[in-house]
Amino acid sequence: MLQIGNIKMENQVVVAPMAGVSNPAFRLIAKEFGSGLVCAEMISDKAILHENEKSMKMLYVDEREKPLSLQIFGGDKESLVAAAQVVDQQTNADIIDINMGCPVPKVTKCDAGARWLLDPDKIYDMVDVVAHNVQKPVTVKMRTGWDDDHVYVLDNAQAVESAGGQAVSVHGRTRYQMYEGLADWELIRKVKETVNIPVIGNGDVNTPQDAKRLLEETGVDGVMIGRAALGNPWMLYRTVRYLEDGSLPDEPNAKEKMDVCMLHMDRLIDLKGEKIAVREMRKHAGWYLKGMRGNGKVRGKINELDYRDDVADVLYRFVEDLEEAAAVQ
Repeated sequence: MLQIGNIKMENQVVVAPMAGVSNPAFRLIAKEFGSGLVCAEMISDKAILHENEKSMKMLYVDEREKPLSLQIFGGDKESLVAAAQVVDQQTNADIIDINMGCPVPKVTKCDAGARWLLDPDKIYDMVDVVAHNVQKPVTVKMRTGWDDDHVYVLDNAQAVESAGGQAVSVHGRTRYQMYEGLADWELIRKVKETVNIPVIGNGDVNTPQDAKRLLEETGVDGVMIGRAALGNPWMLYRTVRYLEDGSLPDEPNAKEKMDVCMLHMDRLIDLKGEKIAVREMRKHAGWYLKGMRGNGKVRGKINELDYRDDVADVLYRFVEDLEEAAAVQ
């Protein structure tokens, strides 16, 4: 099984940190559906140090989510260390992850995220100073490179290991690719062959079969699932089962999906209040509805609603209509 430092996971399935998504409501559902490790969305080091209200709330970890990795990002050594120490000493997260993969300009312009991929020496310096100033295991999530002309993932992964990082997650795309094109699993395999710390592979894992193939073809210690789990925590459960015994549990029906969607919303309401939670759930509801015939109109209706019970009414009416249509056929 996957182990990072002294933290042992129950299985090899890891849920990726996703900005605007990986809050405690999402993470707890992912945990209940079997994931071995859940990762929190990235938080700015300076926002932590300035005690920004929104960012401080993002440090909250429900004990039921553990083991959990909490991710920070930044480009300044002193502020990154100080923020890591806050996570280390003032939260119940198990692992401190440093983001080296975020491709968005507002992050890379701050010399953070994927910008580090251009400089293995900086990676060493930053990871070294963080790892030696905290007690919790320090890990890194990175991409293969900045663009096709600047792919330093092997040097970068070695820098992480040499500096005291205890695991590295590799998304098999460059910063230039963003989320387009194919992930390069061959490079992920080479990373695994190059370092001795655990390697978690990420990219193009859309089915349980993909997860198994990634593990077999690259030899990585864990498989990270991101977008495939949006509105679909069954992907996590089915992957865990498939890796354990080769079985593939049935896909959920429409009502089962809506039940979990509403559980997700209720937990988000508990965290953020109804007004904010219902707005945030619009995108999640769209993901839960994905693949259902006629879901476009329902998504349009939900995008105009502000109250929890109104959303529930629209979703369950839609399920009833689907069930009636299926009964007629």
